[in-house]
Amino acid sequence: MPDITELLWALGKIGFMLAVILGTLPVMIWAERKGAAYIQDRSGPNRASIGGVFRLGGLIHPLADVFKLVFKEEIVPAGVNVFFYHLAPIIMMTVALSTFAVIPFGDVLLLGTREIPLLVANLNVGILYILAISSLTVYGTVLAGWSSNNKFAFLGGLRASAQMISYEINMGLAVLALILVYGSVRLNDMVVAQGDLLWGFIPAWGVVLQPVGFVLFLVALFAETNRNPFDLPEGESELVAGYHLEYSSLKFALFFMAEYCNMIVGAAVVSTLYFGGWQVPWLTTEGLRENAGTLLTVSLSVGTLLNLLFATGLWRKFQGERGTLGDRRELESGILAVVFLGLALATGGYLLVGKPWDIGPAASAHFATVMQIGQFITKTLLFSWVFIWVRWTLPRFRYDQLMRLGWQYMLPLALLNFVVTAAFVLFTHG
Repeated sequence: MPDITELLWALGKIGFMLAVILGTLPVMIWAERKGAAYIQDRSGPNRASIGGVFRLGGLIHPLADVFKLVFKEEIVPAGVNVFFYHLAPIIMMTVALSTFAVIPFGDVLLLGTREIPLLVANLNVGILYILAISSLTVYGTVLAGWSSNNKFAFLGGLRASAQMISYEINMGLAVLALILVYGSVRLNDMVVAQGDLLWGFIPAWGVVLQPVGFVLFLVALFAETNRNPFDLPEGESELVAGYHLEYSSLKFALFFMAEYCNMIVGAAVVSTLYFGGWQVPWLTTEGLRENAGTLLTVSLSVGTLLNLLFATGLWRKFQGERGTLGDRRELESGILAVVFLGLALATGGYLLVGKPWDIGPAASAHFATVMQIGQFITKTLLFSWVFIWVRWTLPRFRYDQLMRLGWQYMLPLALLNFVVTAAFVLFTHG
């Protein structure tokens, strides 16, 4: 009979995982649209609002899209294979969410004498689980293309399957080289190993020890997630929309959300394998706990200053917009300025009367956990932005170029990197 406490903690970690992914989804969609607009020198989404006041720079548009897709009429073409047609988007979303299960988002949560690992499933297979589960995405794309009874969707499904299989080999070889370096397939063991310092000052991150493997993994990840310049399965100039051409309403939304979930999970995997994951550079878990008072004081000081700067900037914007818009939109900047001012007063007040520099051992342990989770989320968001940046910067490859890159250039390079890494590990560790 499983311990009820363990079950509750497992459910809590699953809830946190889903909250991170699904909570980041609308932000990433907003960042995609605003980032594209910035790169293309245009405004982007800025019209949808709540009560005619809050637009939040276009952040309300993803919420409006959700309501639109929920209430939009679903159209199922004649001649589809009904079972697989409905199953395909479920597979895509399920695989995208399941992949996150073995990614550690912190070291341990210390509650008294109890240590709770901050990952959903501490599997012995670790990274192999991610490679195995992510490869199931090909079933969703192939089934969507085939079951739609549409030649363009079918070609998109075939392209997706060939592309994923081709680049999964390179991704696997890059990961194998990293496994040789760290001597473990557990992701948490890899993150802990990246807390070491080379020559006393360089973090032993995967990107430092395996720079070629990092480039190979990142390129393969773009191909796996069907992002530009590898979005041939969805090439609108050739295939209209690719494998999800015949989907509408919520089923199209599942494909759309699965792409962004895969992007977020991919960014989390890159940060975990090659950029230290939850590790704060030059500060181990023990170092964070020992210096928690100083770090908390500095963090509150910086937070207070930033909140004051935001409040000042928004108030100036409010003053400048008064009488120019002629409606309730003029109130948004003023209300947000008051909110940020309240946050500044709260953090500043705690800084003055709460004595954050003199916190106890339990609070220090919790602060270290918060810092590590924040570090993990920050790195994940930064690499998610890289996905957006590359998409709106590089043009789409031709299909023959995509296959040539994967088989004729990346595969030999991945094999060479693996052999050289194996020889180096054998020579240094005997």
